[in-house]
Amino acid sequence: MKLPISIKAAIALLFLLGACKNQPTEKLVLPVYGEKTSTGTDTVYHTIGKFEFTNQFGEKVNRETVRGKIYIADFFFATCQSICPVMSRHMKDVQAAFAADDSVLMLSHTVNPMHDTVEVLRAYGESYGAIKGKWHLLTGSKKEIYALAKNDYLVNAIEDDGSEEGFLHSELMLLIDTKGRIRGMYDGTDKAQVARLIEDVRKAKQEKSN
Repeated sequence: MKLPISIKAAIALLFLLGACKNQPTEKLVLPVYGEKTSTGTDTVYHTIGKFEFTNQFGEKVNRETVRGKIYIADFFFATCQSICPVMSRHMKDVQAAFAADDSVLMLSHTVNPMHDTVEVLRAYGESYGAIKGKWHLLTGSKKEIYALAKNDYLVNAIEDDGSEEGFLHSELMLLIDTKGRIRGMYDGTDKAQVARLIEDVRKAKQEKSN
């Protein structure tokens, strides 16, 4: 016996609601930074867009490199004598905390790519013990790096002739999750905040496994 269309529709709706109810919901233990929109059934968060730069070993690093990974991003330049050495020492601490964990990476972007060549970045990385494949020091198009900082990572990176060293950039370290979302912003010159970053990376890893 054929069911009336209205009954068929009601059964289909109940089936759909049951299926939705059984779908696992994401439990977020850390905030998500940036603008978000609602589709009515889901929330769409701000994510890091496409990029491609070159690391200190001359290797291409792009979104495929970090796919499915948690990573920490920051901005620096090799000749900086103010906040960059402090930030780099703290990035070394982050690296030490996850040295044996292939699911966690670090990406440091130079804001002075005209000077910070692959060779310069390799020497800089060696001075801080950067592990190949773990901590990528990146150079590339200045325009693309600055745009990525502003539009994707939501931080400042500019050339400023009025500043003492010629460049201004954020002191923030950014925690990016496996879906490319910003999950934390931390003062990279503050040891206590960097310790909190390390703990939040562990929280993000736990969140992924739930």
